[in-house]
Amino acid sequence: MEETRVNPDKILETIKRADEKQQAGHLKIFFGYAAGVGKTYTMLKAAQSAKNRGVDVVAGYIEPHARPETMELMRDLEKLPVKEVSHKNITLREFDLDQALTRKPQLILVDELAHTNADGCRHEKRYKDVEELLKAGIDVYTTVNVQHIESLNDMVAAITGVAVQERIPDSVFDEADQVELVDIEPEDLINRLNAGKIYRDEQAQRALINFFSIENLTSLREIALRRCADRMNKLSERVRNITNAEYYNDEHILVCISSSPSNKKIIRTAARMASAFKGTLTALFVETPDFAGINEADKKRLQENIRLATQLGAKIETVYGDDIALQIADFARLSGVSKVVMGRYNAKKKVLFGRQSLTDKLIEAAPSLEIYVIPDKDVPYYKPRAAGKGTGKFILPDTLKSIVILAAATLLGFAFYDMGFSEANIIMIYILGVVFTSMVTSGKGYSLVSSVVSVLIFNFFFTNPRYTFNAYDNGYPVTFLVMLMTAFLTSTLVVRLKQYAREAVRTAYRTKILLETNQMLQSNKPRREIVEIISTQLTKLLKRDVIFYLAAEEKLGSPVVFRAEEGGDKNDYLSDNEKAVAAWTFKNNKHAGATTDTLSSAKCLYLAVRINSKVYGVVGIAIDGKPLDTFENNITLSILGECAMALENEQAMREKAEADLLAKNEKLRANLLRAISHDLRTPLTSISGNAGILMTNSDTICEEKKLTLYRAIYDDSMWLINLVENLLSVTRLEDGSMHLNSSAQLMDEVIDEALQHINRKSVEHKLVVHQPDDFLMAKMDARLIIQVIINMVDNAIKYTPKGSEIVITTARDGNHIVVSIADDGGGIPNEAKKRIFDMFYTVGTGIADSHRSLGLGLALCKSIINAHGGEISVFDNKPKGAVFRFTLPAEEVTLHE
Repeated sequence: MEETRVNPDKILETIKRADEKQQAGHLKIFFGYAAGVGKTYTMLKAAQSAKNRGVDVVAGYIEPHARPETMELMRDLEKLPVKEVSHKNITLREFDLDQALTRKPQLILVDELAHTNADGCRHEKRYKDVEELLKAGIDVYTTVNVQHIESLNDMVAAITGVAVQERIPDSVFDEADQVELVDIEPEDLINRLNAGKIYRDEQAQRALINFFSIENLTSLREIALRRCADRMNKLSERVRNITNAEYYNDEHILVCISSSPSNKKIIRTAARMASAFKGTLTALFVETPDFAGINEADKKRLQENIRLATQLGAKIETVYGDDIALQIADFARLSGVSKVVMGRYNAKKKVLFGRQSLTDKLIEAAPSLEIYVIPDKDVPYYKPRAAGKGTGKFILPDTLKSIVILAAATLLGFAFYDMGFSEANIIMIYILGVVFTSMVTSGKGYSLVSSVVSVLIFNFFFTNPRYTFNAYDNGYPVTFLVMLMTAFLTSTLVVRLKQYAREAVRTAYRTKILLETNQMLQSNKPRREIVEIISTQLTKLLKRDVIFYLAAEEKLGSPVVFRAEEGGDKNDYLSDNEKAVAAWTFKNNKHAGATTDTLSSAKCLYLAVRINSKVYGVVGIAIDGKPLDTFENNITLSILGECAMALENEQAMREKAEADLLAKNEKLRANLLRAISHDLRTPLTSISGNAGILMTNSDTICEEKKLTLYRAIYDDSMWLINLVENLLSVTRLEDGSMHLNSSAQLMDEVIDEALQHINRKSVEHKLVVHQPDDFLMAKMDARLIIQVIINMVDNAIKYTPKGSEIVITTARDGNHIVVSIADDGGGIPNEAKKRIFDMFYTVGTGIADSHRSLGLGLALCKSIINAHGGEISVFDNKPKGAVFRFTLPAEEVTLHE
């Protein structure tokens, strides 16, 4: 039997989701099939039980009820004050989200989950308020009816005849932690209605006639029961996937999006199919050349349909072309679509010149594709209307161009006529003129009018009898008709080619922007440069102003505005209100602002730059009343995804560098401890031993011997002092805690000060200082440069025999001061020169004690000189010995007389 292995990625994902669930609040929905089944009453009873268990319960918002038993249950509950909002001279009472977040109880009651908030509230929908409460860790009890579930809206409307406008996405219902079905028999519900427990008498009578019939209520009850069962099936499938009991399913449902009023029903049907088949859902919009000319109402309806598809879990795609059926068929073939869902409109087919329907064309283009046609008897034939403003009007420049072309064609026609060319050649001139007109003008109307006028002019000037609109030849009407049709068809093709060319250019430009962005972010770049690249590319792509908020240390930084055009006041996008929307987007990791349901009064659309739950920043895009189209939105999200990945990589590189530095410091500490533990033992032992001899045998030891012991203690102590100074300086430089206090200093004074602190064994060597007559000043931290000179001179003393000459020379070389320390000792081997400035590297000689050198002195010198912006080097001295040289930035000498 084959062993089933659990997918580790799914285990990690499950653990992560469980952690997020544990931190977030829990949602319980009291679900009913109609008003009056007792949802609010049951919710209040559950709240009373929770309160009796010691839970902190607050009633956030409860719909006003006249039923005494319901009001009785609210008596002992703490109630939040409602938020009063003025709307059209009417004061509305709304749930106060900010007060709820400030109060932050363990459990809050929010009635009517599908409610639409009044203007002025943070979110357009109440379920968004509930989502924010859950994210803040507050448990929520709420109520909803079956007709408010988005995917069931059409089914309920078909049963009851009432289309409900307040709806919630199916995902809110499916992802609730608990759903309790509040059920009652339809007969009992009608009895309650007749008893006045649901509506007042007049309302009750209207409800009995229009909604509360046994047939309607029974159907609604069945839908509610089935929806709860569907939710349980989804929960079971989720558990099955976690335990690796996977199934293979290649169902891919494609729904066609348009601006049709009935398209919402098509989208909901496709979403239910995708859920039933357990497949993926894609919503496709085919943008034709005529799309730019449709009116604002159709554009707004299209945006609403796209938003609905997104809420129902569809992936939005856009393609371009004139043949809608062919575009759908090609997309379905390339994307592996198994089923297509589209609508059928009640268009009356013409007897003559009737065109095929879109469905028939699609069946011909993709005969192997399963096509589901959803009829809608309530919606008449629909055709997108052209925008009324400016459509069909002729503009002067294009009119003049058309007149000039017709005049030129006529003049050329006269020339051809005089030269004896046939009428067919003159007709070709006019057809060519119509083609030119369609190329240089902006609308179809010019080519159409030019086609008609060309026929009239040809008839007037070039047919017998000339200079009249009469035509004696029986063949002329046919000639005119053929000429008109040829000119019109040719011009129509040219106009379409222009439209295709414009669309191709636009698509190529957007694709180029996306590829450029990807290439720019390939190499590792600092955060600010990434922000500048992304913002610049977005302004080029969208032709809109962009505002970028970069996150740092779990906080949103200051905004940076990138203008699409010069001029304008950038403070328009930096108001407290705009910053608050950006902060909300960062905190909640969701879109907000213009064109969304959250804080829609903002001037910009705010998008999170994120990877999963990690938000690296927020981008604001100025809308100015023109929402992003689907293609722009998709490319923008792709660019922001690239930005998030680049910022994540930059953060990873930064953390890696910090980890490398930490590891380097740890290695340094370990090496120091190893060296110190071995090399400190000898001088400490010598000091303690000599001190012990002096203490116990002070009376018996001669003065010369005592002096020798004192010198030994002094030498060992000075060695330890220099070692500690070097250790402290090295560790400060390595961890970055040492700061340079640079100032202009005279080199001769610094060298004189250093020579006063060098090893006392310098008396055994000849120290020579060569300084020019001019004053040499360098910019330095004098304390550190003194230590450099001490270390280098002590190093020369240590590694050269007694009597050696050590020469210190200073000179100016351009903008630098050069300091050289030369000796005439044994020199340094070539292989050692490469590592002489490495930490813990020592050169073994017979002159110096190897145990008295940790290899820190020259390494410290290099670090200090590099910190000053100088260079340090070593080379051979002539005829023998070594020269250590370092440079410092020169400073000008200012004399005050």
